[in-house]
Amino acid sequence: MASKTLHITNGNNLTDYLKELRYEGHFLTWQEMLCEGPTTERIATQEFYNLRMEFLQDYYEIEINEEELIEEIDILNHTEQFEEIVLWFEYDLFCHINLMAIINLLRQKDIELPLYLVCSGRVKGEKELKALAELKLEQLQQHYTDRIKLSTEDSDLMRSLWRIYCGKDHNLFKPYIVQNSSFPYLSNCLRAHLERFPDSVTGLSTLETHTLQMIADQSIKSKRHLLGYILNFQGYYGFGDLQINRMIALLEIFYEQEDGLLVLNEKGNAAIKRERDFSEEIKSLMIFGGVKKLDFQFSKTENKLITST
Repeated sequence: MASKTLHITNGNNLTDYLKELRYEGHFLTWQEMLCEGPTTERIATQEFYNLRMEFLQDYYEIEINEEELIEEIDILNHTEQFEEIVLWFEYDLFCHINLMAIINLLRQKDIELPLYLVCSGRVKGEKELKALAELKLEQLQQHYTDRIKLSTEDSDLMRSLWRIYCGKDHNLFKPYIVQNSSFPYLSNCLRAHLERFPDSVTGLSTLETHTLQMIADQSIKSKRHLLGYILNFQGYYGFGDLQINRMIALLEIFYEQEDGLLVLNEKGNAAIKRERDFSEEIKSLMIFGGVKKLDFQFSKTENKLITST
C-alpha cells in the first residue's frame, strides 16, 4: 500500500471504508453517474460541467457545487507526486461507464503512471455479486493483492468505448461484447446497456419488464418494498435509489395498489405477455451519452438497436 498511490474510488462509502482500513495514499472520489444524461467526449471542460449540472438538476433536482467538483478533480493536475493510480470500481454498468470516462480523462491529461484496477463482483463462497464496500477486510485485501495492471491496449479500448458512448451509434458496442479484455465484467455491462433501450415489441426496457415481472411474481407491499427488490436483483445495472425510484414512478400506469399489495393491471399483464407496444405511453426523454433513448429500440430477434419508427 504505497503512500505515493492515488486511489480513485466509485463513491464516498468506499473511500471512507478504505480510509478506515488505513489504506495509504491520496483519494479522489468520483461522484458522477454518467450512465445517464448527455456527455461530451472531452471531460472536465466547461461544456461538460454545464451539460451535467443541467441534467442532474432537471431529472433529479441535484445541485452540483462546481467549485467543489473542480477542486476534487484538480488532484489530477498534480500527479507528479504519485507513482501509481489504483481504480476501485465494481462489476456494474453504473461503474463501467464512469470507468470509461476516468480512463479517458487520464489520457486527456497525458497522465502515464502505472494504472491498476480493483474490480469486485463474484467472490469465492458467495452467491451474490458483491460491491467493494460490502467485502470483508480479508476479501478486500485479496482483491487489492489481485489488482489488474492495465496496459496501453486496455486504455485504448476504454477510449474507443467512451467515444462510442458519446456518439450516435451504440450498435458499435456489439463487437466489444465478445472481445476479451482486462475488464472481467465489461461484456455483461455492454449487453445490459443495449437492453436499456425500449424493446421493439413492448416499448419497455429489460429492467422495466423485469420490474413488472417482480410485481407479478412476488408479494410486493409498496413502492418502497419494490425498490428493495430491484436494488437486490437488478443484475449488472448498479443503479441507486434515485434511478430506481424514477423508474418505478414511470411504470405507475402498469400497476395498482390492492389489499395492501402492488398488482399488475390490464396494461401490466399485457406488457409482460408482450401483447402490446407501450412506447407512446411511457415516453422518456432520457439520454444515454450521445443518444436519445427514444430514438432507438432493442430488437431481440436481430439482437441490435434499430431506429424507432
